[in-house]
Amino acid sequence: MVETRAPEIRRLLAPNPSPMTYTGTNTYLLGLRDIAVIDPGPDHDAHFAAILAAIGPSQKITKILVTHSHLDHAPLARRLSAHCGAPVYAYGDSGAGRRPQMIALSEAGSIGGGEGVDYDFQPDITLEDGAVLDHEGQELIAIWTPGHFGNHMAFSWNGVVFSGDHVMAWASTMISPPDGDLGAFRSSCSKLQRRSEKLYLPGHGDAIEDGPARLNWLLAHRSERESQIISHLQGQPNTPQGLAEAIYTDIDPRLIHAATRNVLAHLIDLCERNLATCQGPIDLQAKYSVI
Repeated sequence: MVETRAPEIRRLLAPNPSPMTYTGTNTYLLGLRDIAVIDPGPDHDAHFAAILAAIGPSQKITKILVTHSHLDHAPLARRLSAHCGAPVYAYGDSGAGRRPQMIALSEAGSIGGGEGVDYDFQPDITLEDGAVLDHEGQELIAIWTPGHFGNHMAFSWNGVVFSGDHVMAWASTMISPPDGDLGAFRSSCSKLQRRSEKLYLPGHGDAIEDGPARLNWLLAHRSERESQIISHLQGQPNTPQGLAEAIYTDIDPRLIHAATRNVLAHLIDLCERNLATCQGPIDLQAKYSVI
C-alpha cells in the first residue's frame, strides 16, 4: 500500500518486519513526474512489484538513492536500476566512510561485527558530503551522516530530511563497530542540528515531526548510557556482554546481542577518549575498566 505524505512524497513499506527493522523498511518515492527512490529495500519480489506499480504512466524513475548498504535498504537498488535505467547514488560501497581506527579494528578481526551488510553494494555515482542534485527544480542535498554505518547518508529535499537509520522515532540508533562508530554518530547528530529542517522521514517507523528534538534526545540518551557504563565499571572490570546484561534489563532477550554491540561502541569511544582501558587489545571478549 502506498502512503501519501504529500503529493510529491510517498512511502511504501517493505514486507520485512523484525525486531531490528520494526514494521519494515520505508521506501520513499519523491516527485510528481521524475521519481527519485530512496532506499529500495531488500531484494523482495513483492516489494519490487509494488514500487513499479506505484509509478504512474506519466512518471519515470530517474534516480535511486541509498542511505546505507545494509541488506534491508540496498539490495533491490541494482535490480530496480537494471529495470528502469536510473543510476544508483550513495556515499560509497560498504567499506566507505570508516575512520582509520575502525579499519584497524576490522582488520584485527577481534571485535566481530558486519551484521546485515550488503557486501556486493556498489553505487553507480558516489556522492560527497553536501553534494546537490536537481530533482524537479528542488535541491536534493546529500548529507554524510556516519555513525550507524560508515557510508550512511541522509537526504534533504523540499524541506524534509530523509534520515535513514540515523534518526528514528521507534528506537535509538544501532551502532555496531566497526561499521558503527559512536564518535562519528555524535558528530553527525551535531551536523544535523545545525540544519533548519524539522520534519524527518526515517528508514523505519513513523515520521518524526520534530527532528531537532529527537536529535537532542538521541545525544542525551548516549550520554546517559555512557554514564551507566562508567558507573558499572567503577566496581569491577567487565566485558561488553556482561555490561549489556547488567544495564539492558528490560529488553527482549533476542536483542541482547544488539545491546552488546552498542556497549562495545561506547567502550571503544571511552578508550579513545582515555576514560576507560581494555585489558589487552580491544576485543569483544576482553574486560574493560575505567581509568
